[in-house]
Amino acid sequence: MREQSIFVQISETIKDRILSGEYTADERIPSVRDIAVDMEVNPNTVMKAFELLQRDDLIYNKRGMGYFVAPEAIEAIKVSRRARLRDNLLPSLFREMELLGIDIAEIIEAYNKRPK
Repeated sequence: MREQSIFVQISETIKDRILSGEYTADERIPSVRDIAVDMEVNPNTVMKAFELLQRDDLIYNKRGMGYFVAPEAIEAIKVSRRARLRDNLLPSLFREMELLGIDIAEIIEAYNKRPK
């Protein structure tokens, strides 16, 4: 599997923070510079991540005020990630389960025993 670009990784981190409730709908997110300092990357890289998030309607810009979380961001992220899980991760998992002789009951047991 190919590694993600740094700006994609940053956008995924911001999505994680939105999903976790760290950044909420219509709340201002940290500035490009603040995130760049925090993540130790070039501000241009963070700007590319913001452009990606804005293109996907997950954040919006208020001129002179910064970037804010779009009201529909949580649901949009969930829809996108569910599709990625269903279309990319699950088929690989199911193939591996089949090769190793793991049945769904084992997976359910492991899921139920996971730390919460």
